[in-house]
Amino acid sequence: MSDSGPRRPVSPHEPLRDQVADALRAALIAGELRPGVVYSAPSLAAEYGVSATPVREAMLDLAREGLVETVRNKGFRVLETTERDLDDFTELRILIEAPTVGRVTRTVAPEQLRALRPAAEETVAAARAGNLARYLEADHRFHLDLLSLAGNPRLVETVGDLRRRSRLHGLSGLGGTRVLVESAHEHLDLLDLMLAGEAERAEEHMRRHLDRVRSLWAVRQEEPAVGRPPAPRRGPH
Repeated sequence: MSDSGPRRPVSPHEPLRDQVADALRAALIAGELRPGVVYSAPSLAAEYGVSATPVREAMLDLAREGLVETVRNKGFRVLETTERDLDDFTELRILIEAPTVGRVTRTVAPEQLRALRPAAEETVAAARAGNLARYLEADHRFHLDLLSLAGNPRLVETVGDLRRRSRLHGLSGLGGTRVLVESAHEHLDLLDLMLAGEAERAEEHMRRHLDRVRSLWAVRQEEPAVGRPPAPRRGPH
């Protein structure tokens, strides 16, 4: 299907559709599924060690998310994400996440904020280790768990969708870079501001953080690595 190695087989103890969908999203982010390329369900199924049915079901989920499109009698084509798309997605995330951080700072108990620290610390550890897949998982968990404290599941769902749609081809060059480590540390800085009750400063910090995340992609091939090279991405398990 691509020039990457074979995927790790999925576990028989978890729903295959969800596992395969998660694995395909990770492959999109890592650049293993290339924009504009058509992939067939049987070829993907062979790489994941499953039948074609859960792959087709997973691909239909991704099509509803705007990540791929169906190609009659051939399979699924990975859709391109343009620079304009990424700018638009970032703008929407800032409009949603920054004021939500301010509201959460003013309303939630400190222990609820402290519960987010392990995920924030994991983003730093993963960034230093050059493990992009682990970083993205922890970053996703941190941001959505933080937003969930506002008590609006639709808001969390919307941001989750924006994050999926803003996936980029070939992010593996970011693993272990200095800018990624610095971006990860911003999660801890944000928590410190929120715990100090600095709602306005926390809002501004989130705006800058999301702007920085958007700018990371432009320099991902230019920054020197910190720590060991990126670990190989593991398939669903």
